[in-house]
Amino acid sequence: MDSHKKRCQWVNDDPLYIEYHDKEWGKPIFDDIKLFEFIILEGMQAGLSWITILKKRENYRKAFDNFNPSIIAKYSPAKIDKLLQNPGIIRNRLKVNAIVSNAQAYLNLLETEKSFSNFLWQFVDGQPIKNHWQKHEDIPVTSEQAKAMTNALKTKGFKFVGDTICYAFMQAVGMVDDHTQDCFCYHNRAV
Repeated sequence: MDSHKKRCQWVNDDPLYIEYHDKEWGKPIFDDIKLFEFIILEGMQAGLSWITILKKRENYRKAFDNFNPSIIAKYSPAKIDKLLQNPGIIRNRLKVNAIVSNAQAYLNLLETEKSFSNFLWQFVDGQPIKNHWQKHEDIPVTSEQAKAMTNALKTKGFKFVGDTICYAFMQAVGMVDDHTQDCFCYHNRAV
């Protein structure tokens, strides 16, 4: 990890943030469970900074059975109450309940769709959108694709999936590549 490389403006000097930016952010993900994890984590970020969630990601993985929707969908009220005592996660009842209902929505979605990945990637026609922003301030907080994804996910019963959350999700999982032109990742991406 080279701390002297030029990176997107939002990256601070935290090694965890640098590693996330360099190795994950904007890289296409097609795995259903990994995509489910990211939609959950982006929803947990609502009102908070991404670094807060990133620092708690391993705690979330442990607390929520590695984001296995089949297990999470069956969480009892007692299990939810126990989770709300866990200092390693954001202890917000609405957000924790949303994880459980999103797991149920995920399983229901799979009854009609081939995969969660195919369902989500359809909003970018199966290919990453590679933007060419000069500076951080040029990057939008939403897009028509994010709005369409939001509406579709809400129709399927998902919660904490507003336009801004969906756009951040799309950036995180590589549906949208928003590395700015002065970032070394912009110059290393495939054309």
